[in-house]
Amino acid sequence: MRTPALTVPLVVFSSFLALTGCSKPTLDVPEAPTTIGQATPFTVNVHDAHGVSKLTSTLVQSGAQYQKTWQPSATTKGPDSSFNVELGTRTTPELHDGTAHLILEATSGGLLHKTTRWERDVNVVTQPPQISADSDQHYLYLGMADLATMNVTGSYTSAGVRVGDQTFRAWPMPGGKPGLFSLYAFAWNMPAGTIPMAYASNAAGNDVTTPLTVIFPKREQPVYTQHQIQITDQFMQKVLGELDPNGTGDPIARFVKINTEMRKANNKTLSDLRLKTADSFLWSQPFTRQAHSAAEATFADVRSYVYKGNKIDQQVHLGYDLAVTQHVGVEASNDGRIVWAAPLGIYGNCIVVDHGYGLQTIYGHLSRIDVHVGDMVKRSQVMGLSGMTGMAGGDHIHFAMQLDGVQIDPKEWWDAHWIKDHVVRRVDLPGFNQ
Repeated sequence: MRTPALTVPLVVFSSFLALTGCSKPTLDVPEAPTTIGQATPFTVNVHDAHGVSKLTSTLVQSGAQYQKTWQPSATTKGPDSSFNVELGTRTTPELHDGTAHLILEATSGGLLHKTTRWERDVNVVTQPPQISADSDQHYLYLGMADLATMNVTGSYTSAGVRVGDQTFRAWPMPGGKPGLFSLYAFAWNMPAGTIPMAYASNAAGNDVTTPLTVIFPKREQPVYTQHQIQITDQFMQKVLGELDPNGTGDPIARFVKINTEMRKANNKTLSDLRLKTADSFLWSQPFTRQAHSAAEATFADVRSYVYKGNKIDQQVHLGYDLAVTQHVGVEASNDGRIVWAAPLGIYGNCIVVDHGYGLQTIYGHLSRIDVHVGDMVKRSQVMGLSGMTGMAGGDHIHFAMQLDGVQIDPKEWWDAHWIKDHVVRRVDLPGFNQ
């Protein structure tokens, strides 16, 4: 009989709690810092039904505490507030290199001023890394690869070689030796005279570089072979039927779209396979060219596509077209691990073999694939049969190589003397005995 008498006080009390705000704010740091440098920015998002009164940051290092407070702006006084936080030695010069503990506290705008706490350890980095590169003379031409060694001291998160706008990772020297090395490429379309730079960066935003010593041939621009590809109605229908079976509209426009947009997307897929590379040499002998093959096209040939007397497109062919006989066994150019074995647009049935440290070989237009992703293959092992799938007009193997996602001229890698001079002389390649 007494229960109804309690209803009104309970309702009043619940209303009081709702009005005063007894819940805590929620705090989110979408890109939480792991390193604090001179001025490290990041965003803190806070939600509270009664608004946020303040956000406080505290850095604790060697027993000392360094605190800063942020107030919500006039435009973010509602339940959701975003704070642009910047911490570092610029505003707190007392910080020194080493570990610190970062604490963030958001305070509710409700009457009870509830707080939410977020914390993590961070690394304070006040100095940029230092880098030195080898003093070798690096002979380069367009489409070529090379290897550079370097030493990095201080705190760094990434290092390697930059060539123009392209970046090639550095790896620890094999066998536990001190230092780093980077296999890098001078792309077929890189502006002549671009100087490769060894670099090192850290999470505090510091970036240092040093140039490699490079010698370019007197004729810096190679003369790429020009080809005219005559497009027949039969070939166009073959390509459209295989690569755009449900498409409609002008056949020429559809063909050009395949040759441009699909080609670009397929090359992006190939480039992304660099993320599936091994951090070791999976090979120990020179790369081999398909046995008894004739080259119908070479690296960086410029192809003009002509249909009924009119040029409808132009593309650069970044590989070798190797022909033997129909449905010949496609041989692995070297030991490695399969990272792609499936259809890939213009390349048709395609296989990609990873050889470690970002170096990969590509085999296109196969009529049959006999390997699977994850398989280990040996040099000269047959992986499938040649064909004319994709943008192939006849039975052949499209053979290409890429280094950290940048396609390169394979011919140097077929040369044991070149490998000895450019790779083995600078890093240990176990088992190489040429």
